[in-house]
Amino acid sequence: MNTEYDDIASLSKPITQSPYPYLFSICTLVTDWGEYNEMLQSFLNKGFDRTRCEYLHIDNSTGNTIEAYKGINLFLRQSKGEFIIVCHQDVLLLQDDLVKLQQKICLLEKMDANWAVCGNAGALGPNNIVYHISYPDGAFANKGSFPHRVTALDENFLVIKNSALLSVSDDLEGFHLYAVDLCLHAELNGKMCYAIDFHLLHKSRGKVDQEYLNLRRKLIQKYNSFFRTRWIQTPTTVFHLSGNWLERLLLGNAISLFFARMYNGLKKRLKR
Repeated sequence: MNTEYDDIASLSKPITQSPYPYLFSICTLVTDWGEYNEMLQSFLNKGFDRTRCEYLHIDNSTGNTIEAYKGINLFLRQSKGEFIIVCHQDVLLLQDDLVKLQQKICLLEKMDANWAVCGNAGALGPNNIVYHISYPDGAFANKGSFPHRVTALDENFLVIKNSALLSVSDDLEGFHLYAVDLCLHAELNGKMCYAIDFHLLHKSRGKVDQEYLNLRRKLIQKYNSFFRTRWIQTPTTVFHLSGNWLERLLLGNAISLFFARMYNGLKKRLKR
């Protein structure tokens, strides 16, 4: 066999796990440069210096050139920090600093090394909402014990473990609920999400407008479809998936086993 390589094995390179060049990548969608600069200064004042952190932004100051879902995926793919902070431009660090965030992450790591995303506000379910955040009117909102496992987080401040290799949906777009989508992706990858008590000021309490409601409807439709009851046929077996325990009991065992046996029996007959 003619080849330009003396050793054909030289075509293949071993996988290496290089250390991340930064501790944190701090990523923001920017619509107001004045507000963003205030945010940057507050981070720099609290120890998030350029030797340990990189700052990435998407410029939407002259229009929404890149919406949040596409933007978050760009941040997640291009960030070189061990941890990726995705935050709003209207947050300001107060007392808590880089060292404090490291401590919170270390505590979370000891408690559950399988975590992938954390933030300062979230919920595990109805009436199980936790938060640790200040607002412009001077109100400090604090509820819950931390770290607290959640299934959804608020978008104002997110910390994502880079090694979790997460993304958000390519078939959703807009500027709302991407943290919910991210948490769902984390759970699908076998990871956990948590709220932590890292204190900062968020200049807005958010709003529920028609754009929010439209995106909420699309997100519900997407995941209702994904989590639907279904039969899975592979080349070697067939089985049933359902989130309903009664369906799993009735279809997941007896009928799945029946179809599997029938399928395997048919294959043997065809081979004769």
